[in-house]
Amino acid sequence: MYQAEISRSNPTAYVFLVDQSGSMTEAMVSGSTKSQFVADVINRTLRDLVVRCTREEGVRNYFDVAVIGYSGYGVRNALGGRLANQWMNSIGSIADNTKRVEDRKKMIDDGAGSLAPQQVKFPIWVDPDANGGTPMKEAIAVAAQIVADWSDAHPESFPVTVLNITDGEASDGSPEHNAKVIGSLGTKDGTSLIYNIHVSSSNVEPLRYPTSETALPDEYGRLMFRMSSTFPEHVREYALDAHGIVLNSDSRAMVLNADAEELVKFLDIGSRPATMR
Repeated sequence: MYQAEISRSNPTAYVFLVDQSGSMTEAMVSGSTKSQFVADVINRTLRDLVVRCTREEGVRNYFDVAVIGYSGYGVRNALGGRLANQWMNSIGSIADNTKRVEDRKKMIDDGAGSLAPQQVKFPIWVDPDANGGTPMKEAIAVAAQIVADWSDAHPESFPVTVLNITDGEASDGSPEHNAKVIGSLGTKDGTSLIYNIHVSSSNVEPLRYPTSETALPDEYGRLMFRMSSTFPEHVREYALDAHGIVLNSDSRAMVLNADAEELVKFLDIGSRPATMR
């Protein structure tokens, strides 16, 4: 299970679900709003996926990607331009269709023991948005249909990974059944994976990768636990090697009260495929 080699003929897929409800206007400890920070991390993750697929001859289509926003406006494609015409887009199409490229400042070592600002190019695919309620149940239902269609078309591939980023409970009923549907779908290589992360605006210690529902503080946490997959072995190995995070076979792919650093780590871990050819 979860050993399929990823190639252009057998890509894998990522579905990012992004909470864009009104509460995402709240500021994080860093000062950035949740919506701005999450958009930046999604853009950074898309950029990293493009880099992983780039070879001398160009971008190889190892990945298909969907980014779905859910808010008071409903469930919508969070990508723009040509990418908005369909849910799933190849990583090559992602690379070719940024909304814009911004100049950002990055602090780097100046060689004398201090940090100095350096201007870098930062591609933008997703803009921050925040409005109304949190139709997570509907969003996960849409994701389930996307996963089913993609899995039927790619039966030999590494299964789809769904990454849900939210700052609160669903406003349209429990999404648990729809999450279980995603977990029942898959390819010959295994069932689809669903990872959940709760983004916090408070300076609260995150609760990371629990192994038991009883470790969760409330029903919302226990719901997130039941909605989350365990990690495949290669992901657990990467988490340890890259981030020093110890995950065992019972660890659930969820974090409650995640801060900025935790979200970056989570998406890096969650978007690591098996072997790429």
